[in-house]
Amino acid sequence: MANALGEPISHRQTVISATLRRCRMFAALSPGDLAAVAEGCSLRSLQKGDLLFRQGEKSEGFYVMQTGSVSIYSLTPDGRERIICVFRPCESFAEVTLATVETYPANAVALESSQVIVVSKPHFRDLIRRQPELSLQMLGSMSLHLKHLVQSLQDIKGRQIEYRLAEWLLAQSPAVAAGCPIAFDLAVTKKVLAGQLGVTSETLSRAFARFRRERLIVVEGARIQILDGRGLQAYAEL
Repeated sequence: MANALGEPISHRQTVISATLRRCRMFAALSPGDLAAVAEGCSLRSLQKGDLLFRQGEKSEGFYVMQTGSVSIYSLTPDGRERIICVFRPCESFAEVTLATVETYPANAVALESSQVIVVSKPHFRDLIRRQPELSLQMLGSMSLHLKHLVQSLQDIKGRQIEYRLAEWLLAQSPAVAAGCPIAFDLAVTKKVLAGQLGVTSETLSRAFARFRRERLIVVEGARIQILDGRGLQAYAEL
């Protein structure tokens, strides 16, 4: 297989293109445009706890998750971490640095063994300058991406934690809503889960405690057993 210039496409580029295609930001691009973006990308592997970037660090570009998960967080004045968002495979982040922001506005750390695609800022900007029509396609995709993020934030702010937690628990398996019991281990810490749900760790703990009292779930360390899927469904539908 070759690119638009007749050059052979490497396995690395094929893998990168496949991930970019599943990313909301790039979903509408033609195969040729997608390949052109992939040419300016690289892969970076991270171990759990590795920092991808620090707040104030000069931006090299933005990222698309390939495997694993990355937490974006800031530090409060008293030094505590405030989780902003957790990104998982095929989600993009740090796009804001493509515009006027030259440094990263927050920190990014791997929550587990992960691999990210680094979309080079110089290459991406140059590509848009050479192919103005690509910028229009990207603006459309980025608008949808932003709309999705805004909607997610509105959903988080507009619903009580019990409803959000019930939805999250139900999403762990389609069999839960049908009333089938299920047990699973949390893939992230409860602190990270609280950040994903937009609440403090203390608020999340109270929601878990309420579900335990109502015999909806059993929690033993990182292991959660769902006893009453229909009960959780009732919370999620409120």
